[in-house]
Amino acid sequence: MEKLRFLLGLLVCGATAVLAQPKSMNSSSNQTEVATLGGGCFWCTEAVYQMLPGVVSVTSGYAGGTKVSPTYKEVCTGQTGHAEVVQIEFDPKVLSYEKLLETFWDVHDPTTLNRQGADAGTQYRSIILYSTPAQQAAAEKSKAEAQKRFKQAIVTEVVPLTKFYKAEDYHQDYYRNNSSQPYCRMVIRPKVEKFEKKLQETAH
Repeated sequence: MEKLRFLLGLLVCGATAVLAQPKSMNSSSNQTEVATLGGGCFWCTEAVYQMLPGVVSVTSGYAGGTKVSPTYKEVCTGQTGHAEVVQIEFDPKVLSYEKLLETFWDVHDPTTLNRQGADAGTQYRSIILYSTPAQQAAAEKSKAEAQKRFKQAIVTEVVPLTKFYKAEDYHQDYYRNNSSQPYCRMVIRPKVEKFEKKLQETAH
């Protein structure tokens, strides 16, 4: 699966992308905040968080490791210590950090150690990287509340963010730009459709 994802990434890196939706999303003020979360493949999590009202932008990248400026190929080896994460810029007047965390628990399985579905490795671990004491407190509280919904123990790491490295350009807006790719059709699209349905139900 690792090799398949990497080869697909290389193939689309130089290819002409399909028409993408606008990158700017639902911004109602200039006072934004940033959350850094990892819940498996960042192609998947990016696509879901981009749908949330109040999200301004989502950037795929790497965090939680030791190597400076890691590449995707290096992260895929599991030797750099990084997790695939997304950094979410959001408008707190529209979407609170706490609500964002509620979505976090909904869109991945936080009880599987270093794995999401067929994607296995430490780079796919469940992780919340906080930037402030307030985010740390909110994350710990949210994790405790979420545990009540799961039979298995939540293995999500809650750790301070030391450095976020933006992933290569071809990883950004991956699902929007490559929706016809096999991984997108088989893995990401079902998650997006499921979350879209939930958003519609919540709106009514």
